[in-house]
Amino acid sequence: MIFPRFIIRTVYVTALAFAPLFAGANENNAPLRAMEAVWTNALGSTPGTNENNEATKAMEEYLAFVDYGGGTISPEQIPKDDWKRFLVIDARDKAQFDKEHIPGAVNLEWRLVLENRASIPKDKPVLIYCNSGSLSAQAGFALRVAGYENVRIIQGGFAEWKRKGGFDAAEKSARTR
Repeated sequence: MIFPRFIIRTVYVTALAFAPLFAGANENNAPLRAMEAVWTNALGSTPGTNENNEATKAMEEYLAFVDYGGGTISPEQIPKDDWKRFLVIDARDKAQFDKEHIPGAVNLEWRLVLENRASIPKDKPVLIYCNSGSLSAQAGFALRVAGYENVRIIQGGFAEWKRKGGFDAAEKSARTR
């Protein structure tokens, strides 16, 4: 039930942000009243009035115990031979994946990782990346809150992986020390 709540909250916050542009900034804004009614009917309270919901509690628990790096790993921390041990998820859209990706990666767009989490193993190390690391960080955070402690986000994303030398990043980094 957390995911539908997130969608409803996102739509509500978006409505709050853009309503003044479409309907004028006034307290009798019908679109906002309608959105608030949807929120209240779906979740039983309006945004901000239920700070102890399931999603907030899960994130609080996660953040209280997560390691400092938050599940990130840099390309130079992974020796070339170790890459084959990982399930590598490219969290970008299909067009970007089709254009170029880390060899061996599977494409699972960042916003669909929870919906498709049954396809992600919990007994194998998982790496997830996007272009720069920001969207994969969101997907990785969601997976880790959902119990996937085996997920690591490639710091800097695909761009950093390429810049650091791809599969050879660890060796390249060791030579420059």
